[in-house]
Amino acid sequence: MSRLNNARALVFAFAAGICMQAAAQTTKPLYPGVGRAATPAEVAAWDIDVRGDLMGLPPGSGSVAKGEALWEAKCTSCHGSFGESNQMFPPLIGGITPEDIKNGRVAALAKAGEQRSTVMKLSRISTLWDYINRAMPWNAPKSLSADEVYALTAYLLNQGNIVPESFVLSDKNMAEVQARLPNRNGLTRNHGLWDTRGRPDVNAKACMKNCGPEPRITSKLPDHARGSHGDLAEQNRLIGPVRAVGLGGSATVSAAAPVMAATASTDPAQVLAEKSGCMACHNAKQRVIGPAFAEIATKYRADSGAEVKLMTKVKSGGQGVWGNVPMPPFANLQDQDLRTLVRWILKTE
Repeated sequence: MSRLNNARALVFAFAAGICMQAAAQTTKPLYPGVGRAATPAEVAAWDIDVRGDLMGLPPGSGSVAKGEALWEAKCTSCHGSFGESNQMFPPLIGGITPEDIKNGRVAALAKAGEQRSTVMKLSRISTLWDYINRAMPWNAPKSLSADEVYALTAYLLNQGNIVPESFVLSDKNMAEVQARLPNRNGLTRNHGLWDTRGRPDVNAKACMKNCGPEPRITSKLPDHARGSHGDLAEQNRLIGPVRAVGLGGSATVSAAAPVMAATASTDPAQVLAEKSGCMACHNAKQRVIGPAFAEIATKYRADSGAEVKLMTKVKSGGQGVWGNVPMPPFANLQDQDLRTLVRWILKTE
């Protein structure tokens, strides 16, 4: 044990020495002209993660009842009233039993073909809290207070029968709830991917003779599904290898397709649509999660009341006109911005 402590002390001393050396060189950047030091405010904005041991969890609390009210206001449009919706995203709730809570391992996960819900796979309560805190709701991430995140987490845990309806979740009792998660024992290193001892399980020898033709990488998507998420070729990152299929091209892709230069839109309405999150579900020509803007324009072009009707739809959300996939409400958009967006959509051809 003393050797381990000595080793740790050496590591900490070495790390401290590096930090002191870096601080002494602040007047002489390591890479002149590249980037800048992050400001304290920028560091604080990113330093929000909550570890598996609950380190980083902010103080606060929230009841199941408060979480239910928040859920109905901000979450049902995508996840359903009880977190069981399987329309827009996989279900959050379902698939666990009282025995799973008792044993700490969800039995259904071992069965092939079972529908997997979030609560079935959850092994750390910090994962759920942290994700809600940084990424939800979808149209306004990081807009929830710590107390609201506690409340929403409590509501989901109640829907999974992990805590009672009267429960109030807080930073003080998170560890107690962790001990009741149905899949708390789901993280294990007792499997082949972690076992590096013994002989390898393959004995192949590389001959490097009489090799066949060079393999070609092809799209695995069927033709009818290739446009489901827009033109993938237009969504390539601008740095590094590019692998994608254009909607009008062959299914075969190149391992080193040419990189296209970024083209920023100068249309104020399109910039507003991208900033407001419209482009996450819609495309001008191709149907993604929601209908293409051209489809909407065609449907409502002859409707004299289309502008007001669509402004109300965007602000309030809903579903049923274009299928069962719900559209979340965008109540934070100002009327002038709504009007600009709707007029721009109705002009799409």
